[in-house]
Amino acid sequence: MLLTGSTTIAKPPSEVYALFSDFERLPGFMAHLDDVRRLSDTTSRWTASAPFGRQVTWDAETVEAVPGRRLSWRSLDGADIANRGEVTFDEAPGGRGTELRVRLEYDVPAGALGAAVARFFGEEPHQQVDDDLRRLKQVMETGEVVRSEGAPGGKRARHEFPQRPAQPLTGEELAEFRGELTEVAS
Repeated sequence: MLLTGSTTIAKPPSEVYALFSDFERLPGFMAHLDDVRRLSDTTSRWTASAPFGRQVTWDAETVEAVPGRRLSWRSLDGADIANRGEVTFDEAPGGRGTELRVRLEYDVPAGALGAAVARFFGEEPHQQVDDDLRRLKQVMETGEVVRSEGAPGGKRARHEFPQRPAQPLTGEELAEFRGELTEVAS
């Protein structure tokens, strides 16, 4: 399966690359990643959540690391899920930060059937990539992943950072809100 995604981050490529290449920090904003450990300068061990409460693990090798420009990797033999990919970091037009592009290829367990079952249970890989990039952008631009009332604890409350539908304010919340507006107007 091939996944691609992109986002523009209002920080220079060198800063975005520095965060992204610090693999041990990736689980902080990539919802499916549970743990990443550096084993050497060029190898790391990755553990990720998989559908049906499973975990998958693989060792990866950094194939190319060009600071501020490009990062590519491939899984090593014995990986639960063979994968490879690259991330590029380009200057955004007009000095507006970094255009980050991700290209990820991996073997889907159980092939097309496995992909269909995962989607049925809400595990849409393309959406996961987009969500991870959105959270990366938040971390880079605000210093944290923005949480809603529906997911204040992040991964602890998660099952993929759930949100709840919008609801009208309760009478108590409405009274409190109106009180704050009155104070601001005074």
